Order: sequence, then structure tokens, then C-alpha cells
Amino acid sequence: MDEQRPAHILVVDDDQAILGLVGDYLEQNGFRVTKAGDGRQLYAHLATKPLVDLIVLDLMLPGEDGLSVFRRLRADFRPPIPVLMLTARSDDIDRIIGLELGADDYLTKPFVPRELVARIRAVLRRVRMLPPSSVAESAVRMVGFGDWRLDLLQRNLISREGVVTPLGGAEYGLLRLFLDHPQHVLSRDQLLAHLARRELDVEDRSIDLRVSRLRRRLGDDARDPRYIRTVRNEGYVFAQSVSFE
Repeated sequence: MDEQRPAHILVVDDDQAILGLVGDYLEQNGFRVTKAGDGRQLYAHLATKPLVDLIVLDLMLPGEDGLSVFRRLRADFRPPIPVLMLTARSDDIDRIIGLELGADDYLTKPFVPRELVARIRAVLRRVRMLPPSSVAESAVRMVGFGDWRLDLLQRNLISREGVVTPLGGAEYGLLRLFLDHPQHVLSRDQLLAHLARRELDVEDRSIDLRVSRLRRRLGDDARDPRYIRTVRNEGYVFAQSVSFE
């Protein structure tokens, strides 16, 4: 994202009062804002003017619901557009599913506009901390590396022998992060910033544990790893080259 221009926020909510309030407040705080009342309007905008830095997405949309819209966004855009979800207090299941699917943050209604601004800025800071992604084409479906392939749509890890293993949200998120930045050292701070979620206790030590679990999933020997190598005093690097299909 170009830090010399205002961040462009696309707000999606069918409640016109909230849409107006949020849009005005974000503009007063230096953001460029586009408004959409449902998934159809969101996609109509992205089809003609796709340069959006973050989407504020209400889950309770008419027609296609917010979770379905979010799944399509993750399938259609590489690199993914950051998404902050808006949920009602009774929508805990949808919120958890959204975070497992890779949403960048969430906020429950009713909310204080100032908190929304703070959360948007926090997500944008996390995005800026990471180097550019290697997965630049929206048509990419599979990523191959070593003895494995990762299905980006189904979130399945596929072995050379064709064994399919579904990945949970945490495993998938960490693996995707490494695959998006192969041969590039990622610091623990970068990993923490990317993986942090409000409801999860993500600390420096937990990053090491997650990496250890992912290594086991890949059959990686920690003493002589093929895939994820430790760079002393710096972080981790994904050592394999990757191919996109």
C-alpha cells in the first residue's frame, strides 16, 4: 500500500444509517471511503476499481451473507484484501468461523467508531510489516513445494502420493504466510503481527510451537529441515522454492 495516499476503505453494510455514520467518521479521520449495501455492490466496485486497502464487512447482509462473500473474496483475490468483520453480539459462531477462514479482525455491534478506526489502522500496520507476496495472480489455485501441494480454495494439503489433509485455520494461515514469502526471513514480530487475533493468546513462544506443529505436519526434521528453517536471532525462512498453478 502506498503510504503517501489515504488508505481506501470499502464499507459493506445494508444498514444505511450505519453506512453513513461509519463512512463519515472514516473520512473525518483521513481515509478514502466507498460504500456498498451488499455483496453485489461490493463486487461491482471491485470489478471496475479494485484498488481497496481494507474491507469492513458486515456478516448480516441481505441475499448472499457476509461469510459467503468473504469466502469468495479469499478465493478471488491474490494477495488477499484485508477484511475486518462486523458482527452482532449473538453471532459468535459466525465470528469464529470468519476468523478461522482468515479474517484479519472483527468488531461487534454496537461499536464505538473510534475503536473501528483503531482496529483498521492496526490491520493496515500489520499488512505493511510484511514483504510483497509472491502470489500475485488471482487465478492461482494450487501452490506446489517439495513433496506437497496446497489447495488454496479447499485449504487441503496434498502429498506426493495424493493423500489429502484438511488444514485448520491456524495451520493454513501460517503455511500460506510462508508460501507467500519463500526464501525470505520472517521475524517473530512479523509472524505475531500477521497471526494475532483478539480471541487467541498469541505470544512469542506460541509462534515457535506453531512452527513446530507445522513442521511435523510437513514431515520436516527440525534438526535438518527441508522446508522451514530457523534463522538464529532473526526468525524463520521457508527454504523451498514454490510453484503456482
